[in-house]
Amino acid sequence: MKVYHEDGKQGNKATIKLIRNYEQLEIIANEGLLALSVELGMNVMGQMLEADVIAYAGPKGKHNPDREAYRHGKNEKTSVVLGGAKISVDRPRVRSKRGKDGVELPLPSLELFQNSDPLTEAVLRRVLQGVSMRAYKKTLDYGKEEATSVSKSEAGRRFILGMEDEMNVFLSRRLEEDYDVIMIDGLGVGKWTVIAALGITSTGNKKILGLIDGATENSAVCKTLLENLVERGLDPEVKRLYVIDGSKALHKAIKDSFGESAPVQRCQVHKKRNVLDHLPESERPNISKQITLAYLEFDEETAMKKLNLLADNLEYRYPSAAASLREGLEETLTVHRLKVPGLLRQTLCSTNPIESANSIARQTTGRVKNWQNGTQVLRWLTAGFMQAERGFRRINGYRQMPILINALRYNQSDLHSCIQAS
Repeated sequence: MKVYHEDGKQGNKATIKLIRNYEQLEIIANEGLLALSVELGMNVMGQMLEADVIAYAGPKGKHNPDREAYRHGKNEKTSVVLGGAKISVDRPRVRSKRGKDGVELPLPSLELFQNSDPLTEAVLRRVLQGVSMRAYKKTLDYGKEEATSVSKSEAGRRFILGMEDEMNVFLSRRLEEDYDVIMIDGLGVGKWTVIAALGITSTGNKKILGLIDGATENSAVCKTLLENLVERGLDPEVKRLYVIDGSKALHKAIKDSFGESAPVQRCQVHKKRNVLDHLPESERPNISKQITLAYLEFDEETAMKKLNLLADNLEYRYPSAAASLREGLEETLTVHRLKVPGLLRQTLCSTNPIESANSIARQTTGRVKNWQNGTQVLRWLTAGFMQAERGFRRINGYRQMPILINALRYNQSDLHSCIQAS
């Protein structure tokens, strides 16, 4: 950036005398560092604008026959971006000497300060931190009475503008890493259903892989999401574990995309919840305890025997609960079949890791009351998942990931035999 001496001459290491009245400086400083910074910044901007005028028309009061422009009338009002708003400032005017009436010349420094990107970023940052569009103006730390572009509608336009680019980048990221576990879950927003995929690496790190919207959680929508992941770099030949909530549409999409041998772990929490929904309140604590104890067994065969025995006991009194327990029961024990140990089994036996991300995304979307279209839904959910991803930590039991990887990569024939036999 060019720096000028007080006399307007350009210098490499010169400094600008920002303010001459130090008593006034002390008064402003009493209002805090932000007020002082704003005042000094406005002084710098004024001097930069004057330097642009001097470059065109020469120093004020000194005639220069070779000048290419002249000062034109009094300053007029214009706006510049300051933090999260626009404020009104005086703008000097310069006209070219060429032509009959001359053409008003742009001031390079002014174009810098009128760049609206910082304003869009400020709006985006505040909204993602939970500030509503209506309350946006209240978050400004300065000159609220003079600020413009802070209305609810303007904040909304800025949010859409900022999130368009963010969403395109977020949902088109290349998937260069190997993801040994993929969790897929759907969440409803208004009349739309959005399906999210979360990947877990061999080091236990999590990443949102993709989102897709649809009217329902059907297999065609799920398959489109999986195809998108493959197009962006996910290797379909890598053997990995797929964790789902029990949706038949998700199950079908995974098998269609990655083959019948792709191991699927159905969420044990969802399974227990579905069974309990068919029982009266008085029976739920006891049955819940029995299901939990069965899933805590390390050996798959032992766990299966306990769960089948429980289903047999429920058959006469609560046949719908027994049928719910038996449906897809084998796939709730995939982590048992793979002999995944300890903490890692507790993590991968359910969709809790992606449910946690869903919860953060819902907090973001909770501020919207009127959903217009699927694009709006995706925009807000992307914002929520971006927030969730920033807080991701490695999963519990990540040190045991090599055991899972070995079971997936080197025992696939045995695993497939077990699945077929069950």
